[in-house]
Amino acid sequence: GHSLNGTRTMDEVTGAQLIAESLSAQRVDYMFGIVGVPVIEVAMAAQAAGIRYVGMRNEQAACYAASVIGYLTGRPGACLVVSGPGLIHALGGMANANMNCWPVVVIGGSSDRNQETAGAFQEFPQVEACRLYSKFSARPSSLEAIPSVIEKAVRSSMYGRPGACYVDIAGDMVNATVDRSKVRVVSCCPPPPVALADHGAITEAVSVLKAAKRPIVIVGKGAAHGRAENALREFVEMAGLPFLPTPMGKGVLPDDHANCVAAARSRALLQADVVLLLGARLNWILHFGLPPRFDPDVKFIQVDLCPEEMGNNVRPCVALLGDINAVVTQLLECVRKEGWNYPTETEWWSTLKDKITANAKISKALAVQSALPMNYYTVFHHVSQLLPRDCIIVSEGANTMDIGRTMLNNYLPRHRLDAGTFGTMGVGLGFAIAAAVVERTENKGRRVVCVEGDSAFGFSGMEVETMCRYNLPVVIIVVNNNGIYSGVDPGTWREMAKMGDLTSIAPPVSLLPEARYDEIMTAFGGRGFLVRTVEELHSSLQLSLSDWERPSLLNVLIDPSSDRKQQEFPWLTRSNL
Repeated sequence: GHSLNGTRTMDEVTGAQLIAESLSAQRVDYMFGIVGVPVIEVAMAAQAAGIRYVGMRNEQAACYAASVIGYLTGRPGACLVVSGPGLIHALGGMANANMNCWPVVVIGGSSDRNQETAGAFQEFPQVEACRLYSKFSARPSSLEAIPSVIEKAVRSSMYGRPGACYVDIAGDMVNATVDRSKVRVVSCCPPPPVALADHGAITEAVSVLKAAKRPIVIVGKGAAHGRAENALREFVEMAGLPFLPTPMGKGVLPDDHANCVAAARSRALLQADVVLLLGARLNWILHFGLPPRFDPDVKFIQVDLCPEEMGNNVRPCVALLGDINAVVTQLLECVRKEGWNYPTETEWWSTLKDKITANAKISKALAVQSALPMNYYTVFHHVSQLLPRDCIIVSEGANTMDIGRTMLNNYLPRHRLDAGTFGTMGVGLGFAIAAAVVERTENKGRRVVCVEGDSAFGFSGMEVETMCRYNLPVVIIVVNNNGIYSGVDPGTWREMAKMGDLTSIAPPVSLLPEARYDEIMTAFGGRGFLVRTVEELHSSLQLSLSDWERPSLLNVLIDPSSDRKQQEFPWLTRSNL
């Protein structure tokens, strides 16, 4: 600026501006949060710097939204929260991002430095608290340090195994000023450098595959995050291998691909003699790679960018350390050079195809049942017929997520978002908001459909107001069975209420029968539908998918006793114990 007498004054910049400009310089384009003292100015500065700011209703949902940005776009989203309770609520989102290996940067306001240890407003040891939930946790010691600390947080969130990073901003730093000439300019960190697997290990991996009688490729969330879809498709087709996606690996290759054996998952895992593991971990989702779900002598070829992951639970016969897209390309070149592919006329292929046919028959029989209330299979069968091929499916709940995974197909990478590695309930609405904001920005015109159990919806149901406020055309389908896992019907509920105090009688898993979640959406100006029949499901879903102006919610009442089809291993999920 200029003073009145015409001499040039120092170019002053506030802490809030430095944070916003630093995030923008690191190509952090989206911020989700809830403002209050001391971070209101940070959100305003972020908007002034060209960052899109989405005000949420709960810090947990804000952090879920910011973390899914990293997965969808490759650059982290920012989550902005106030001190103390604000940050503590965001820890759920940080833990979820860290477990899922998704990049996110959380910016937390904290109490003023000159009041430290005095019992300041919302004082809490935030930097220390975040260490357990993140890869990197720091507080810039001065305004001048802000750009380099933000750069390190963004870089750390993306490099190596991605995860959450935390930057603490003392309240008195937000409006404090510093001369711009004293602040070192920090340039944008590039995408992570690409590492290749050892050449000898690649050759060894291909020779193990060539000797396999019953090979299978498992496509994990890491392959989705690593943008490996093109190389992977070419590799699977050239090598002629059957593949199985993990829940969020769905869509890296289309679910209807000829080589996809997801519908014979248990059989494929149980009988495979060689498993090529692509960016998937041998954790609970893959039953730790151990018997009785796997053959005791199965050989794993493990592809991962994290060295510490190698040998977790099962020792791999070959460990391929590197960027997943690069390593798959190496495997592809080796297979091409040797001119090898796995023959289609094997006993293994016919075993898998028979199992797929048998399972499809069981699901189909459940889907065509016309009894009311509907069951899960009927609902998903009809929903799957109407969903656009390119829509992003967000899904959470117990049966809702498990059955939906098998019946709602994904055809494009990173188009399924669910409870993930941490099994976190309550993520759905935050994920859907983030996906819809990205779709709007990139103008791709793909629909976001959020399929929720009634219990899962309840964790962050107030975020429907956020959807209505920003006119995000999300379609929410609440599959409502009156409880957690399962509930009771209205008649039984009334009988129980007559018998005495419901706190003593009502099953702990029960929720209010036939709760009107649709009216929550209507309350904020969105469209709500109460759905009991297949006809109502069809008409309301078609109407919702054609409305680009506002969100809608279908409250689909199903049979409280509806369950998954009989599982070969009933302990597949904890809920069945």
